Amino acid sequence: MLRRTKIVATLGPATDPPGELERVIENGMDVARVNFSHGSPQEHVRRVQTVREIAAANGRHVGVMVDLQGPKIRIEGFKEGGITLSDGARFTLDTGLGSDEGTQDRVGVTHKNLTEDLVGDDILLLDDGNIVMQVEEVSANQIHCRVLNGGPLTGFKGLNRLGGGLSAEALTDKDHADIRTAARVEADYLAVSFVRFGDDVVQARDLFQAAGGDGGIIAKIERAEAIENVDDIIEASDGVMIARGDLGVEIGDAELPGIQKRFIRQARESNRVVITATQMMQSMIDSAQPTRAEVLDVANAVMDGTDAVMLSAETAMGKHPAKVIKAMDRICRGAERHRIAFNHRVDARFETAEESVAMAAMYTANHLRVAAIVAMTESGATAKWMSRNSSGIPIFAMSPNIATVRRVSLYRGVYPILVDAEAMGTDVAEQQAIRELRQLGIVNKDDSIVVTKGDLTGITGGTNSLKILKV
Repeated sequence: MLRRTKIVATLGPATDPPGELERVIENGMDVARVNFSHGSPQEHVRRVQTVREIAAANGRHVGVMVDLQGPKIRIEGFKEGGITLSDGARFTLDTGLGSDEGTQDRVGVTHKNLTEDLVGDDILLLDDGNIVMQVEEVSANQIHCRVLNGGPLTGFKGLNRLGGGLSAEALTDKDHADIRTAARVEADYLAVSFVRFGDDVVQARDLFQAAGGDGGIIAKIERAEAIENVDDIIEASDGVMIARGDLGVEIGDAELPGIQKRFIRQARESNRVVITATQMMQSMIDSAQPTRAEVLDVANAVMDGTDAVMLSAETAMGKHPAKVIKAMDRICRGAERHRIAFNHRVDARFETAEESVAMAAMYTANHLRVAAIVAMTESGATAKWMSRNSSGIPIFAMSPNIATVRRVSLYRGVYPILVDAEAMGTDVAEQQAIRELRQLGIVNKDDSIVVTKGDLTGITGGTNSLKILKV
């Protein structure tokens, strides 16, 4: 059984040793995430090149997603490396302090306008909520707080306001430079952090395209404000990532399950892809096996219809990157055996012939004994529309465009096949598809497959026909 849910894995020091990335790809990584919050541009470029070289050597098409750091608001560093805060203690956030000038009484912050966003009684959460403070007084460049929940605190930890509302722009100067790097390495996806409005996504897309980028834009939902503006954000993006870390800190962990389910459903209904992320297999940073709670977390996201599940520190810094991929692959396959019906666009009016053909193909495949679906596509849009439907039938996206076959690696239930441009849309391409499906063990003699294609090749949005072929 082919796994339908895709696995996004973050690259890092743990995937750098010789042979490790090969094992990660072999065990099932579909999209490599390059996290620009850590490391140098040179490291990122090298990792992207290595992924593409190893994938090509193994006959795989692995997508690359560049994840921008965004305006992550953090405290600055301490002179002695860290402190311990006691419940009830007074502590000051001082926008005038430098990078490593923090003491037991105060520390700097990266967001120099933080004082303009806060008032008395606001609740601040540091280090993913491990430290909780209440604002007592705000002056020109200092925020005086009382510690509600103390503990150890080291430098450069994240800072959030309960309920959101911090004003930092979605794209920093560093992000502008990193977008140019993402375009240079031909990133298949650009993930934009701390999105608040649909316009943040539009701005990122404009900058990416101006730099020569041609990938999709993924909006990361991790601010409380994004929940209020999610319709515009989804509309402006190619997909969303439910980034449960900062989002959970801002809205409270009890709200996360309902938000996750709602956004997965809403993204699918809007023909956008959706990634579920953060701490999915967190224990496997050290352990060789996931906890039962992690198994259920991954499985629930799969059964809700997420396109992809994502690993962060588990593969970037953990002890067992390849084993984590293998465990997640096993859990996804197990969850997919319990098919959940999604009545996608049953009552909708289609806007294009391309979408109409895609939906007709899925209706045919689900009501006729069909072994596979082949979408001959220039942009991958037909395959994406198909993948919004619930079906255990594999969808193979055949395209002459290498960027397209890498991009569809994120779509649930879609598998890429690179085809020669001159053969595209002809009987030659159909025969190639059948040969490859037979080699994969997907089809056998006398099986039927559904094929969609356009009369004119090289034209984006030209899919206008459906065929049923017998092997």
